[in-house]
Amino acid sequence: MNNRENTMAVLTYRDYTRIPVVSFGYWAETVMKWADEGHIGREEAINYVEAGDNSEGDKAIMKKLGFDFNWNSCFSSEVLLFPPFEEKILEEFPDGSRIIRDGQGLICKVKPGTVSIPAEIGTSMTDRKAWEELYLPKLQMSRDRIDFKRLEELKQEPEREIPLGLHLGSFMGNMRNMLGVEQLSYLYVDDEDLYREIVDTLCGLGYACAKEVLETGVKFDYAHFWEDICFKNGPLISPDVFREFVGPWYKKITDLTSSYGIEIVSVDCDGMIDSLIPIWLENGVNTMFPIEVGTWNASIAPWREKYGKQLRGVGGMNKTIFARDREAVDQEIERLKPLMALGGYIPCPDHRIAPDAKFELVQYYCEKMQKAVR
Repeated sequence: MNNRENTMAVLTYRDYTRIPVVSFGYWAETVMKWADEGHIGREEAINYVEAGDNSEGDKAIMKKLGFDFNWNSCFSSEVLLFPPFEEKILEEFPDGSRIIRDGQGLICKVKPGTVSIPAEIGTSMTDRKAWEELYLPKLQMSRDRIDFKRLEELKQEPEREIPLGLHLGSFMGNMRNMLGVEQLSYLYVDDEDLYREIVDTLCGLGYACAKEVLETGVKFDYAHFWEDICFKNGPLISPDVFREFVGPWYKKITDLTSSYGIEIVSVDCDGMIDSLIPIWLENGVNTMFPIEVGTWNASIAPWREKYGKQLRGVGGMNKTIFARDREAVDQEIERLKPLMALGGYIPCPDHRIAPDAKFELVQYYCEKMQKAVR
């Protein structure tokens, strides 16, 4: 069995020969550091930084480390503002920091040398007039949103070695990226009709794109949503609001993917997601990715105990051990073994591997995991 066959067998509780050892990429600073240290070629690092996951650079780095493949192997349509706003500098300060309007209309403060998420300080979506004039025209369905040439190439590819996902987009996550957390919270109270209209527009666009893609006949192994609407203590929005406004759209879209034979539907949502899990499960999502063990000890084990085999997972490998030593790696692998034995679960370093990671420890992890998963 190849990596694709083993992956789908694990997640659907069928017999498999081994659990793939998967990655989810690296920070740009990580691969450039590894290049400076001589572990990988500078051209490989630059190619990864410029081309991203599953690029030639990524494949070369994974081969040297010992990963089987990068989990982020999805075909995506343009389900954001199309075209996006032109990024614009609104104000500059003596220390080099700037206030900008980004591609989604969010007003942010960007500090030089800072690689974390910029500080949100406002949004261009100030009222219904701004929505109708600036945003709504950029959220209309168009076949230009879909790379049909790439889809035709996928149809012609021979039997794939790794699973192929269909990225379904984001509903509340994209809305948050346009409004910011504060305005997103106020809008539900200030103008519920506009709130619902924005949700329905984003969800309807996601559904339309998914339908167009699936009708081409390309066979996908799984479907995937992205949200990122939680923080360390729970969701940024009320679960009841999420269930009412977004739940039915999830169900409509997962019914569509199911009609095309897609059994696995995952969602990527950072933060403590526990109170949203039952809503996703009710509406056709059955796989959580990632599982943020390094931040607050999240694990598939209590979720599996609560929801049974309906819930699968990818992630939950504590990448912080890559900054420590071999003993820490050994302990982490021992912790993962009983979780893998549950079935329906594939370990993966949570998010991108950070710059404090030691190349030789990631290599050691892969080597040990290749033996542990057989």
